[in-house]
Amino acid sequence: MPLPPEEPQIHESAQGPHAAPANGRTASTPRPVPGPRPAAPSRPGRPGPPRPAPPAQRAPRDAAPAAKPAAATEPGPTPEPGSADRSAPAAVTPQIQLIPASAEGALAAAEEAVDLLLDSGRAPGDMLVVTTGEPHPWATHELSFGEASYWAQHDAGDDVFYADARVADRAGTRPVVVVAVNGGPEAAAVSALSVAHTRAGALLIVCGDPQRINSVLGATV
Repeated sequence: MPLPPEEPQIHESAQGPHAAPANGRTASTPRPVPGPRPAAPSRPGRPGPPRPAPPAQRAPRDAAPAAKPAAATEPGPTPEPGSADRSAPAAVTPQIQLIPASAEGALAAAEEAVDLLLDSGRAPGDMLVVTTGEPHPWATHELSFGEASYWAQHDAGDDVFYADARVADRAGTRPVVVVAVNGGPEAAAVSALSVAHTRAGALLIVCGDPQRINSVLGATV
């Protein structure tokens, strides 16, 4: 039968390099049998133990800190005489918010603004309230115990402080200043807004008649 003699040839040609050429084909370099592949040099992006790329990437980072001490020890340019004023940061201009209100309702509007700021997380000691007309009831009450006790609470800085326009210039700077234009002479409004603008560190809120406030702010800011 013809089949048995051919089986050894087919079987041997698939086994490895010692098989003889069959059907007249020239023997070539033997191919490895499929199976576990030997370790090959890793290519960029290919996972494997030998990975030369990461050390090359770490080298710049390792070298960077060594350059920092030299840069930190380099002396800066010597300032010229009189240049300190030019390098000093410019004075911060507070943001101004206008709350329209009548002279009778200006104090209530100021109180509402304070309540909203407290609800938003602003600390009580961050706020100063200035009145141009009738003083705030809190200020009237505290002044009844004497000016020393009144200003001691201002210096403590742990609560909202209320001041009349006539004494507002004694108050220190606070992040928020609220002005209630609740009457009084024009000079009182001008003085209150001028002082409030210099005392407000971040926010100036003015409650009153918009036309009057704009005219006063134009003369003071």
